[in-house]
Amino acid sequence: MNIRRIAVVGAGTMGSGIAQVTAQSGFEVLLEDVTEEAVNSGLAKIGNRLEKMVGEGRLAPAEKERVLYNIKTSASLNDCAGADLVIEAAAENEAIKKGIFRELGRLCRRETIFSSNTSAISITRLGKSTDRPAQFIGMHFMNPAHKMRLLEIVRGLDTSGETIGTITAVAEKMGKTPVVVNDSPGFVASRLIMHAVNDAVFCLQEGVCSKEGIDTIMKLGGNHPMGPLELADFIGLDICLATLDLLHAELGEKYRPCIMLRKMVEGGRLGRKSGEGFYAYN
Repeated sequence: MNIRRIAVVGAGTMGSGIAQVTAQSGFEVLLEDVTEEAVNSGLAKIGNRLEKMVGEGRLAPAEKERVLYNIKTSASLNDCAGADLVIEAAAENEAIKKGIFRELGRLCRRETIFSSNTSAISITRLGKSTDRPAQFIGMHFMNPAHKMRLLEIVRGLDTSGETIGTITAVAEKMGKTPVVVNDSPGFVASRLIMHAVNDAVFCLQEGVCSKEGIDTIMKLGGNHPMGPLELADFIGLDICLATLDLLHAELGEKYRPCIMLRKMVEGGRLGRKSGEGFYAYN
């Protein structure tokens, strides 16, 4: 199937990043969310990132305008009806995602491919909730989606080979390095990353080392660009906790969230987006 028009459902951090890289790659993009305020906020983030690229000499002003021209916005799922591919980037909540896909199934053409950017929820279960499980696939972008090269392509139990081939071609056109994985809780990236984050929080809670020391050890000893506690702040501690809760339920005690992480989320310390997490941010 030739993919030209892509709808991105959800205009938050991940959705806006996905819409940006999609538009930069020459696709026609619809960025959708439940309110005009949310959509406009997402579009403003894209504009700010593109303007920064122009200021750094990495993007021509005309190219910035071309990218923004490729993005249309909407506060109604009805406008996704003409998409060849829908990428859902809504809240990491299975019930919400299933509700979105049930509505999209009513609206979209039978040949439209549905995908989810979920970091941990079963692609097979999500696909079964739609009218097209063979055309349902996981597209797990890394954060920030407009920069990170990896795209985890998740094959559900019913995902067809044709769908995998089409999405692999889309990923390559976006400049991503696609890796196909089978459906499993957390896939590969989230299982490894969240385990490291959780262990780092346990080390901090147990007084093994300071937060700065933990992050320095992993940056210098593991050659990681960001320490696990810095990374947790970047991802959002609420998202880390939700992912760990899911992994704990599916895979057992190995992924039991550290109580310190849960207390920080309950206290509103969510990382960069709240201004404070393991570190403080202006």
